[in-house]
Amino acid sequence: MDDRRCAACGRRFRPRPQNPDQHYCAAPACQAERRRRWQQAKRQHDPDYQDNQRRAQQAWAGRHADYWRDYRRTHPDYTERNRVQQRGRNRRRRAAGIAKMDASTREFAVQSGTYRLLPAGVPEIAKMDAWTVQITVVSEGYREPGG
Repeated sequence: MDDRRCAACGRRFRPRPQNPDQHYCAAPACQAERRRRWQQAKRQHDPDYQDNQRRAQQAWAGRHADYWRDYRRTHPDYTERNRVQQRGRNRRRRAAGIAKMDASTREFAVQSGTYRLLPAGVPEIAKMDAWTVQITVVSEGYREPGG
């Protein structure tokens, strides 16, 4: 049987006769990578497996409710690094001007009034599927803090 290259580490290995389609060498790290890739593919393509994994994770989280609190308490460097990274993410989001999808600006604000709604692309003729609606603004527009 010919040697092949391991799909994880790239080193050459001789497949076992019992498994002629073997793609990974016997190194523990390569076997872990094989299992990780299999699980990732299984989660992407098998809804039952996905659901089972989600339920198992939720059950584990329920049994270990204090895990992340304890981890943050015992790993202050991790906690501080995460805080710094979150501040950076928040800064970038504010700079990008991301808003809630239902937020409107004064430039595009809808005024209170009566409107006729028509399906898009329909010429201005009487249609049975046109609606007449009353739109009332119930709150003021969003204002930037300090502005």
